[in-house]
Amino acid sequence: MKKFKWLLGMLVLALMPMLQSCDDDDGYSIGDFSWDWATVRTTGGGGYYLEGDRWGLIDPVATSIPWFKPVDGERVVAFFNPLYDMEGGKGVQVKMEGIQELLTKEVEDMSTEEEAEEFGNDPILIYQGDMWLGGKFLNVIFRQELPRSEKHRISLVQNKMEPGEPGEPSEPGTLNVAEDGYVHLELRYNTYEDVTDYWGWGRVSYNLEKFFPTPKDSWVAPKGFKVTINSREHGEGRVIVLDLDHPVGVPEAAKDVHSTSSIR
Repeated sequence: MKKFKWLLGMLVLALMPMLQSCDDDDGYSIGDFSWDWATVRTTGGGGYYLEGDRWGLIDPVATSIPWFKPVDGERVVAFFNPLYDMEGGKGVQVKMEGIQELLTKEVEDMSTEEEAEEFGNDPILIYQGDMWLGGKFLNVIFRQELPRSEKHRISLVQNKMEPGEPGEPSEPGTLNVAEDGYVHLELRYNTYEDVTDYWGWGRVSYNLEKFFPTPKDSWVAPKGFKVTINSREHGEGRVIVLDLDHPVGVPEAAKDVHSTSSIR
């Protein structure tokens, strides 16, 4: 019996380098945990994959959330256990551990005084680094004075009330790129004068895909985006520059921020 245990021990010692090597090659272990802001892509029959801002293609080959109903194009914060790198480094196969849905919206035109009133321009609190580009989306984390009853509205708009400013053309439905090569947008916030003394976090993603040319288009992508906000800290007219050549990564705080259901 002692001889058998000795032989078994020697066999385990001999196999340990091989086991460690396999683990190093894969780079992941059961119990590893990661997260990403991502876009849902449905494949039919309840199937889906994710286009992650940090991880690239995320393929759920196992899940702890079988009840999740994917909506194509919706933005989410995904939590997962990475299992294997996909061939060619195109992405990663994962076990899904959780998903939080994000408010996902389009860029809108603001062409009339009535529209401007509806979009509002109340001060908003956005900390440094909490607005960034990822996955052809503009993503925002902000602090919100919670309402009593009516959801606040947060909108990303092209201001087309003054023709030619900035850039041409300025008709509704067209894309304005200014002479400096940037698309000028405004983040508008409307509290509807319904606020309390309580604060929460809000988060939202805006689809910017229409500002990026397809292979069939003759125009080139803009240098980036300049977003004007009415900042609670810095006042009205604060401009945040998001440069495509020097993108800001997804902030670590994006993992921990829980959105409220008090925005639309």
